[in-house]
Amino acid sequence: MSTSDRAREASRDAAVVLDSLPDGVVVVGPDRRVEVVNPRAAQLLGRRAEDVVGTPVAEALPLLDTAGHPWWDVVDPWGGLDIRTGHRERMLLLPGRGRVLVTMSFVREAPRGAVVRVVVALRDTDARRRADAETSELISLVAHELRAPLASVKGFSTTLLRRWDRFTDAQKHLMIETIEADADRLARLIHELLDVSRLDTSHLRLERRRVDLVAIVRRCVARLVATGLDEDRFDVRIDVPDGEAGAWADADRLDQVVTNLLENAVRHGAGTVHVRVAADRAEDGTSPTAPPRWVVSVADEGEGVRPEHYARVFSKFWHGSRRGSTGLGLYLVRGLVEAHGGSVSVDRAPEGGALFRFTLPAAPDRSR
Repeated sequence: MSTSDRAREASRDAAVVLDSLPDGVVVVGPDRRVEVVNPRAAQLLGRRAEDVVGTPVAEALPLLDTAGHPWWDVVDPWGGLDIRTGHRERMLLLPGRGRVLVTMSFVREAPRGAVVRVVVALRDTDARRRADAETSELISLVAHELRAPLASVKGFSTTLLRRWDRFTDAQKHLMIETIEADADRLARLIHELLDVSRLDTSHLRLERRRVDLVAIVRRCVARLVATGLDEDRFDVRIDVPDGEAGAWADADRLDQVVTNLLENAVRHGAGTVHVRVAADRAEDGTSPTAPPRWVVSVADEGEGVRPEHYARVFSKFWHGSRRGSTGLGLYLVRGLVEAHGGSVSVDRAPEGGALFRFTLPAAPDRSR
């Protein structure tokens, strides 16, 4: 193959790659006219590529900054400092087409030489809008969830400070208990938000050790009963050897997982909450003598979750048909369980409600 043939083949390959890019690319020559427009760029411009090639870039791509100034006059690739190599992604306005994310690269014939080509990368703002919408939803959620307990803490503490002598000891005790409960609620919301941030940025840390899964489940149930729930509301079954399930886990995180599932069953379910801890050997396909994985299931007798919503249950801010929670609990459950190397699922309970089931690896023998 001759040198010219190889050059033509390389040019064809480059064109194929350029046409297949998910982002728009516009190449501008030294005469400030458009030389190349890939299909995605033509789509973002709302014009045919052949109609754009050869036109002055300021006409083909009339970008404006946030103040309404023509961006080509502001950035001036062919003038100004000769050490510039381009600019990072910026959100600019493309009249008639909305906002676009723009990155530019200045190609020079030599270091500090004249600009012979400007490569412009264009990207729509759909992903940014989705991220902004999620951020706005998070801010709205935090404001809504913080308002009620903060108002309660402020109201009761102010009342006690100003009118302490007017209340009986029983009334004071009730108000202080309310303040404590609302303060706990605030602290938990803050911890949830921090954990969501850690999960999203992969900064979650686990302090693993051998923990008794059965003891954690019983402690979580007892804590809910202490808040005023009827003990008969919970049906706890332990189907493990010797009544102990040694899991290799972070005890605090595991406590958080079980608590979230129990509170979810109480809040969104009905009837008795059925909790079961058992060994699950079949899931990993190992021999009967291999260390088991532990499985914990939490089921209620309510309406349950519709099958078409199974894939969304563990997503962030999902509430289903009922509200009354942050929509972060089940998202944290999945993230924490998977961080331990386990899995979590939702199904229809035999009693008719929702059945949440998660697995955890057993503690290794050397930890005994």
